[in-house]
Amino acid sequence: MAEIRELIEKYALQNAVKYKAAPNAGAVMGKLMGEHPELRSKAKEVSPLVGSVLSEVVKMSLEEWQRRLEAIAPELIAELSEHKEPAKGLPPLEGVEGGVVMRFAPNPNGPPTLGSARGIIVNSEYVKKYGGRFLLRFDDTDPVKKRPMPEAYRWYIEDCEWLGAKPDQIIVASDRMPYYYQAAEELILAGGAYVCSCEQAAFKELKDKGIFCPHRDQSPEEAMSLWAKMLSGELQEGQAVLRVRTDMSHKDPAIRDWAAFRIVTAPHPMVGSKYRAWPLLDFESAVEDHLLGTTHILRGKDLADSERRQRYVYDYLGWIYPKVVHWGRIKIHQFGSFSTSKLRKAIEAGEYCGWNDPRVPTVRAMECRGIRPEALRKFMVDLGVGETDISISMDSIYAENRRLVDPAANRYFFVWDPVKLQIEGDVPEVAKAPLHPTSDRGFREIPAGNEVLVCNNDLEGLKPGDRIRLKDLCNIEFVSMEPLKARYVGTEVESSKGKKMKIIHWAPVNGLPIRVMGPEKTDEGIGEAGIASELGKVVQFERYGFAKINCLGEPIVACFAHR
Repeated sequence: MAEIRELIEKYALQNAVKYKAAPNAGAVMGKLMGEHPELRSKAKEVSPLVGSVLSEVVKMSLEEWQRRLEAIAPELIAELSEHKEPAKGLPPLEGVEGGVVMRFAPNPNGPPTLGSARGIIVNSEYVKKYGGRFLLRFDDTDPVKKRPMPEAYRWYIEDCEWLGAKPDQIIVASDRMPYYYQAAEELILAGGAYVCSCEQAAFKELKDKGIFCPHRDQSPEEAMSLWAKMLSGELQEGQAVLRVRTDMSHKDPAIRDWAAFRIVTAPHPMVGSKYRAWPLLDFESAVEDHLLGTTHILRGKDLADSERRQRYVYDYLGWIYPKVVHWGRIKIHQFGSFSTSKLRKAIEAGEYCGWNDPRVPTVRAMECRGIRPEALRKFMVDLGVGETDISISMDSIYAENRRLVDPAANRYFFVWDPVKLQIEGDVPEVAKAPLHPTSDRGFREIPAGNEVLVCNNDLEGLKPGDRIRLKDLCNIEFVSMEPLKARYVGTEVESSKGKKMKIIHWAPVNGLPIRVMGPEKTDEGIGEAGIASELGKVVQFERYGFAKINCLGEPIVACFAHR
């Protein structure tokens, strides 16, 4: 424990010096577990120790923190002085002579999220840069905990193509089980695997203590016999797993004799009950990367243990491990978790209307909202590849998307929470408004007359005698607020600007019902008739924002993109 205590002190001092304040227990614990994953299994023992060390550190002054840290861990002082600029663009890869083979390997238990989009885009960009092949591989060998959705396979293929990352090859793991069985048998015969019949809790206790499982000394012949029983049905679910022989004294218990296959009797949604021994992800992925000739793997730094486990298989079988680039997690402020499993439960519970609901962080929702794939590609490439966790805002995506959609988006009036306004006088029967303020593509004609609709919130603070301009129509002066009445006072734009009149938009009383669904709210209202001609396109509702018209009906349904 003395060694752990020393580590805690180092990280506590670094945190205190960095922020010039008492160290944060959560940050210290996070740093400790991140840098030393072998301690994760001892978290309950370590936590009180963190509290004990921090209670001593808080008694010291800032100068004492600095001196002590310089004495015991000068490298952590140097780390604080490093200025890390956010990455811009993709860094070069090593060993790219002759091209690269990159893969994106999702579990198809839902469609791609924005987190998935990063993997799809960056892997495909590297292939475009160096030449080679981009693979879409479905790691679908968990029929229970991460049960695949049959439609998600198609969704991934469609979304990859929409993102400009059409795969050169599509691989479905559940179609390739014989390859994994063959590799398992080669591993057994090489002395690299055995069949363990320990109960899960019992094995964990042995593993955590670094004690050999009683089945570990099986000969390859004994292991092959038990393996055959796993396949045939003589051994039932929970009675046996195939384990890879590793180093039982490894500092990280997660590496010790990890499970490669388990028995699962639940039918798989794609292949039914054809198989009953299913590979765990680390084994299946290790075999596929070898079979497919993967040259480089982009992997979250939180999955570093996968490489450590898989290298045992590669060493036993004489394979060469791909080059690995670790990257940090991405968090987008406007969304919570990217977990497909959590989203699926929320959708099934009726919290969202589907995978393209504008409130969810899926690629399909982005498309539905009118976010262009080019905007997502630029955003993800600009993030680069680094081990630092990134916390960002959607505003960067919105800014790039605005640049792309603004030149093409026609303008229309949409009035939400509408209120009828009666206007006395010679109001024009038809208003002419430009389809675009800077592009000469003509005008839209909007029925007007002595009754129009305006937004209720535009009336706040107004009183009889106040004058405003109805955009592209006329100037009015309010006569009464209840009922809402005004009188026509002219059409001159210059006079309205000179007097700094408030300018608001409006809609015809016989306009189209519109529903705009957004990530934060849904607005109902009335819009111009011309909106019905924009199906599948992004428009700008003036004074509201950009939206994509997705469905014609009563109401017309649009999804809000951004302002």
